[in-house]
Amino acid sequence: MKDIAIAVKDVGKIYKLYDKPSDRIKDAMGLGRKKHYTEHHALQGVDMTIRQGECVGIIGTNGSGKSTILKIITGVLTPTSGEVNVNGRISALLELGAGFNMEYNGIENIYLNGTMIGFSKKEIDEKLEEILAFADIGDYVYQPAKTYSSGMFVRLAFAVAINIDPEILIVDEALSVGDVFFQAKCYHKFEEFKKMGKTIVFVSHDLSSISKYCDRVVLLNQGVKLGEGSPKQMIDTYKQVLVGQYVAPEAEEERLLDDERLREMAAKGVDGSKIKKQTGEADGMAKNPELLEYGSKKALISEYYITDDKGVRTSAVIKGSRFTIHMKVEMSERIAAPIFAFTIKNVRGTEITGTNTMVEKAFLDAVDAGYVKEITFTQKMNLQGGDYLLSLGVTGYEGDDFTVYHRLYDVLNVTVISDKDTVGYYDMDSVIEVK
Repeated sequence: MKDIAIAVKDVGKIYKLYDKPSDRIKDAMGLGRKKHYTEHHALQGVDMTIRQGECVGIIGTNGSGKSTILKIITGVLTPTSGEVNVNGRISALLELGAGFNMEYNGIENIYLNGTMIGFSKKEIDEKLEEILAFADIGDYVYQPAKTYSSGMFVRLAFAVAINIDPEILIVDEALSVGDVFFQAKCYHKFEEFKKMGKTIVFVSHDLSSISKYCDRVVLLNQGVKLGEGSPKQMIDTYKQVLVGQYVAPEAEEERLLDDERLREMAAKGVDGSKIKKQTGEADGMAKNPELLEYGSKKALISEYYITDDKGVRTSAVIKGSRFTIHMKVEMSERIAAPIFAFTIKNVRGTEITGTNTMVEKAFLDAVDAGYVKEITFTQKMNLQGGDYLLSLGVTGYEGDDFTVYHRLYDVLNVTVISDKDTVGYYDMDSVIEVK
């Protein structure tokens, strides 16, 4: 199909791991029948289709295969199995300083990188001024690349990648080393690219950026694609993977993994917890009928609600007023130091604000089995008018291990009522004077 920018079909990548250099030589020369290596499956049967004009994020833990799949798409690596078809000219920013000659200065490296992408000297000449302006590294552009800081590397590399008018832009964590102003400039460029109908494939651990800029997200874990969907859906699933409490849905139409072994691998560490659907009670609260719930249940959130500044249960809060989040937690086992928390997200899944009892130093004691704790978070509503999602959690540490006892994602809809909104999500309550 003409509207497909990238098609990844059943791609696998296996690396041979050798205990010592001599084993590599034996294998290369075909000496003996014994296998001198172990196989590491960096990717297993990954399918992915990216349409022209999409901004697709790829997320996952370290070692999940994110960088590997990008290198295969760009042709840096060859897949062990499967195939990749790319329709359009790719510009990629994969690794810091990749494609740079350390002895060349910035100008020379611009031409080197541009040539490697497939541009003629004349085309690079026409783009040189834009590239230099975007990179903004001053006279360092005339110095050897070996004298550059990591920030200078990424500025120059990104300036080349984004200003040579690619049809497909691929970025792998590169922006994490740039300063906040440069990052803002890059994301503004992303917005321009999206409006122009360019295709962007974006790998990042910055979930807020993934949520804000991506139309769709692919989640990888241990070389396996766990699923793809909206940023919010995949980010929530990713958070379960991070704490070892991911369980694949049982319903066939919702199944993310087909292979039982892989499903067990992804769910490793789960203590009988399940993704569960609940229905809200008719108590005036806008409860989510399809909330995401998981955890060991050693501590259980048995009740939760919001009250306004008059103590009335509600899901609508007037901007500028005080409101309270309530949660009741029952302990089935002794917990050394439970941490009670809430977060508020926008409808796309970006975390806007939140806190917990550990950060606030509000409660650091042990709680015995059978006890019930009632926790309240009272604060002023400074968010802009609109709809938000409330999540609740009880976590803690067992030794050095972070443990989730109970989490309820997007449990309540919170509507903020406002007669005045400023820019963004937060109102700083500015006092303006004009003389």
